[in-house]
Amino acid sequence: MTAVAGATTVRRSLWRNTDFVALWSGQVVSALGTRISATAMPLLVLATTGSPADAGLVGAAGTAPFLLAHLPAGPLVDRWNRRRILLTSEVAAGLALATVPVAMAFNVLTVAHLAVVAFVQGLCAVFFGLAETAALPRIVPAALLPTALAQNETRGRGAALAGGPLGGLLFGLDRVLPFLADAVSYAVAAIALLFVRKDLQEEPTAPAEPLWRATVAGLRWIWRHPLIRAAILLVAASNLVFQALVLVIVVLAQRHGATAGSIGAMLGIYSGGGLAGALAASRAYRYVSPRTVIIGINWSWAALLPLFLCTTDPLLIGAIGAATAFIGPLWNVVIGSYAALLVPNDLQGRVKGAAMTLSWGVMPIGSLGAGLLLTTVGPTGAVLVLAAIMLATAVGATVSPAVRHAPPLAI
Repeated sequence: MTAVAGATTVRRSLWRNTDFVALWSGQVVSALGTRISATAMPLLVLATTGSPADAGLVGAAGTAPFLLAHLPAGPLVDRWNRRRILLTSEVAAGLALATVPVAMAFNVLTVAHLAVVAFVQGLCAVFFGLAETAALPRIVPAALLPTALAQNETRGRGAALAGGPLGGLLFGLDRVLPFLADAVSYAVAAIALLFVRKDLQEEPTAPAEPLWRATVAGLRWIWRHPLIRAAILLVAASNLVFQALVLVIVVLAQRHGATAGSIGAMLGIYSGGGLAGALAASRAYRYVSPRTVIIGINWSWAALLPLFLCTTDPLLIGAIGAATAFIGPLWNVVIGSYAALLVPNDLQGRVKGAAMTLSWGVMPIGSLGAGLLLTTVGPTGAVLVLAAIMLATAVGATVSPAVRHAPPLAI
């Protein structure tokens, strides 16, 4: 794969781009609400049934659309009106989430209900994420795309930093509050989208091809780019590990007597590392080669995971998590910049959908695997298994020819 050509667009401030600001600001609120309810969801399941397996099942339902929906959703995002997709996704997810407080009020909430709500939220997240990624190059000049991606990383990591403690705090006050907060956040984000005025897609230049053929087009594009292909497989392995890790450390902290508030603080500290990493990534991507990023980050994760077994303090567990989260945004900015600049805009949805199917489709397996590991070998054994998977991933990154010969990202 050849190096990405440098952009000639004059660098302007993102914050003078009113369309980007409207989209970004609404998603700050939405991401915060999502993190609040995501923190409360496993706590609610554990408080209701006491079963890590049930918590893993609900987590798997929320991530199942990453496996099932990304591939067909990609061509649809390229074909349908992206603005309507963004709005519909926010409204549908908000309505689904609002049923949780209603069911709790009538004392009819079940694990199956929570699994359905989590699935709908995940499905809406798939469509929204693909549409946002495809629309971003239409909103932001090419020279500012890496900065925009870094700001999106900051948005998500900042929401996670605040959402963890808030979710734990609100859950401790009243179990219904985190879910009410998330439902309101979806409404705020939908209103913010009304202020995005720019056309979010190009006019089609050819008749729409059959859906199956459009779906395969994304996979073909990935297969022809060895570095992207290798990166996606490595991301899939790390996503598997970290999807399982969140539930594992929640149960690990609970076994040591942590309260809902301290677990929320632990997850907030964990997310704080991601926020700091996102802020650093907005500049660091210019100075670190993709090869160094991909190999170095995987070895860092392999070294950090066993440290979770060295403490019983939830705040220290959160600090170790923060170290793992700090280095992730640089990976996302580098790989996301390659994809945003290399993929033609009319293929963005299809390529992103194929990539997300491969890299995020493992998340349900991670959630189910976490529940199974916690039930069979306990939190200590689960951490050891996840550390072993991460070590194998680091070795794979090191020996990959595509990674070793990765070209620089010239912006």
